[in-house]
Amino acid sequence: MKKRLFALMLAMSLVSAVLAGCAGGSKTENPGTDNAPTLKELNIGIAQDLDDSLDPHKNVAAGTREIMFNVFEGLMKPTSTGDLIPAVAESYTVSDDHLTYTFKLREGVKFHNGQTVTPDDVLYSYNRCMEDNAEIQVKLPANIDKVYVENGDICFQLTEPSNEFLSYLTVAIIPADYTEQDTKPVGTGPFKFVSHTAQDSVVMERFEEYWGESAKLDKVTFKIIENADNIVLSLQSGAVDLFAHLTTAQTSQLGAGFHVEAGTMNLVQALYLNNAVAPFDDVRVRQALCYAVDREAMIDLAFDGYGYPIGTSIYPAFGKYYDESLVNNYPHDVEKAKALLAEAGYPDGFAMSITVPSNYKPHMDTAEVLVQQLAEVGVTATIQPVEWETWLSDTYVGRQFESTVVGVDAANMTARSLLERFTSTAGNNFVNYNNAEYDTLYAAAQASFDDAEQIALYRQAAANLSENAANVYLQDMADLVAVRDGVEGLNFYPIYVLDLSTLDIAA
Repeated sequence: MKKRLFALMLAMSLVSAVLAGCAGGSKTENPGTDNAPTLKELNIGIAQDLDDSLDPHKNVAAGTREIMFNVFEGLMKPTSTGDLIPAVAESYTVSDDHLTYTFKLREGVKFHNGQTVTPDDVLYSYNRCMEDNAEIQVKLPANIDKVYVENGDICFQLTEPSNEFLSYLTVAIIPADYTEQDTKPVGTGPFKFVSHTAQDSVVMERFEEYWGESAKLDKVTFKIIENADNIVLSLQSGAVDLFAHLTTAQTSQLGAGFHVEAGTMNLVQALYLNNAVAPFDDVRVRQALCYAVDREAMIDLAFDGYGYPIGTSIYPAFGKYYDESLVNNYPHDVEKAKALLAEAGYPDGFAMSITVPSNYKPHMDTAEVLVQQLAEVGVTATIQPVEWETWLSDTYVGRQFESTVVGVDAANMTARSLLERFTSTAGNNFVNYNNAEYDTLYAAAQASFDDAEQIALYRQAAANLSENAANVYLQDMADLVAVRDGVEGLNFYPIYVLDLSTLDIAA
């Protein structure tokens, strides 16, 4: 597996070396003065439109969070190396009993509407994510007793210690008195939101009053291209300068003028199964599907061998929680799969549907291979392509599906953000996994402050998902990013974000 990733990096570096062309991006003279500076503008393609709400506490789509990362910040923010650093906070201290966290706010931090961040804004933002409000999708942990202001500092009083607590404070801080967050979002990040035209584009501009290092680009336009067949054309025509999450087939068509940068997607791609719907309510059926699927062959066929097989809902970037041995729990075994199906009462197999968001070609390609592999054990699978909005409303929120191929991300850099959704009472448990042992393991991990103990409990919980075949786990996909020559500074993160602040256009 590691050789596979190394081969990917090597191949992409060779592609970068041989491709050549004109400088990327766009530089335009700023009108108004004779010696005005040249503006740096970049067009970036994205495969899906944004959530109906752009409020950072309400949206659930990974693709929305991916780009709004540039607009919003919390007291803390993640780095590309996996660390957490102060953002709206300047510094923090922790009491000896690990129950009180005190944050000194950075002076003069501005919201994009020109207002200065106050302690009241911070209180509003974090208390909002502790309310019992169905609209609020981003939740703070239950071990927060209260949040209060003391001498201008923000204090969190916990009921019990948590060695993951800081990771929750990446939750966006927004103005307390601002009422248009759904459609005209305002944060403190290096880029400010300008406009969103449904099914067309999202425009952001550099925030000139940003507290930190200023972004290098003046303007970024995200162009929404949901038809996968148009992605390569949009790059070749010059309509977009950068497009992430491409397949090897797409990158091979680019031609001169581009280089391809490679990382991992930081997503758990799986055939997600609705555990509340027959026959997937039978663990033997779910295990049979796991044996039926040949992940290595699927990665070879759909991705030219570029990908990282996984065996549970943790991907490799979460190193200390990741157990590579789980990949081997279900070696490809057609006869074993057939035997389990017969034992479960399906000796002749059954028919099933695979719902797939059609704008994501990697998921569509994956589903096509799965259909072929499942047929070998007598399971007749039919792909049901749907638009992203339909997938989000009916499949994810409504849970009206049998199975689906999609990638699930980590909202922050904790194992909790990947594993909580499979607890029986989680609102985002869209696969309806219900396992008492899993609930107990997860609760124990949350209650533990000892790092080694918590890691062990999380790994046991991840093993539970694998052993009970909660889903058919496939891979953390390779992330291939087409970048026009002359565009530089792309950073890969251990979570699913696209950081615009480091991008630049060469002189």
